[in-house]
Amino acid sequence: MKVMALGTTLLLLTSAVFPAASAGEASPIGKVLQLLSDLQTKIIGEGEEAMKTYAAFSEWCEERSKNLGYEIKTGKSEVAALKSTIEEESALAGSLESKIEKLAGSIATDEADLKAATVIRAKEAADFAALEKELTDVIDTLERAIGILEKEMQKSGASMMQLNSAGSIAEALGVLVKASALSSADAKQLTALVQSSQESEEGDSSLGAPAGDVYKGQSRGIIGTLEDLLEKAESQLADARKTETADLHNFEVLKLSLEEQIKYAKKELAEAKQGSAASGEKKATAEGDLKVTSSELANDVTTLADLHHTCLTKAQDFEAETKSRGEELKALAAAKKAISE
Repeated sequence: MKVMALGTTLLLLTSAVFPAASAGEASPIGKVLQLLSDLQTKIIGEGEEAMKTYAAFSEWCEERSKNLGYEIKTGKSEVAALKSTIEEESALAGSLESKIEKLAGSIATDEADLKAATVIRAKEAADFAALEKELTDVIDTLERAIGILEKEMQKSGASMMQLNSAGSIAEALGVLVKASALSSADAKQLTALVQSSQESEEGDSSLGAPAGDVYKGQSRGIIGTLEDLLEKAESQLADARKTETADLHNFEVLKLSLEEQIKYAKKELAEAKQGSAASGEKKATAEGDLKVTSSELANDVTTLADLHHTCLTKAQDFEAETKSRGEELKALAAAKKAISE
């Protein structure tokens, strides 16, 4: 189109100049050639200016494309890293939640065991205290009864004769009560002890005949029976105290062990909860960053595609304009040649 327009321009220039030549003006052809040369110079100048503009634009396209490519590469790397972080933190959170659940269960079990052991220990201690008091009272009563009998043996008179003629331990103790040497409560307690001991040993001769049978022995036999009971009571008290000491020791060991387990489990639980919270926060941050980075990456990809299209279109336009100028210059050169001939 520009070449056709140029041809029209040349015809107008020629028609404008050649009539003037008939009026006697000098060098009409020279003026035409000068006009054509000026037009060539203008076109060449426009071409050079267009070349500079396009060169700068082309350099910008290359630099911008390079920067966008780097940003896209970096964005993809960041997206991959963020996805990896999210996966890692998700796995860690699951592991910590499992650990938290396990530790909470362990703590609950240990605390329940400690509570149960404490209840059992309290009952054992109460039972021991009651047994110790009972045995201590028995021992005290036996010691006093034996002491009284030994004193009575040193005496003579009706009470001594009654003791020697007593048909059973119960009768012998009754004699002491009547003589005000022994309280009725003590006598009743001692009789019950003798009966209980004799029944438990099922007729063992070491404790004499059953209380229901006629007691054939003397006061010394009564003392021997009571001394046997005293020895047995003292042995039972010693065993009870030994058992209580062992039970208390075992409880203290168990208590210490459970308290240590609970202490360290609670410490681990606190650390696990703290780790879970930190992991959740890190995951949430990574998810937020991933959303932003993915959006920026998509924008960069779109921008790069648009840039390629713009730069390619500009290159095609520049190529077409350069070709058109070349054709214009070629036409001008041909016109100058034709006029010169």
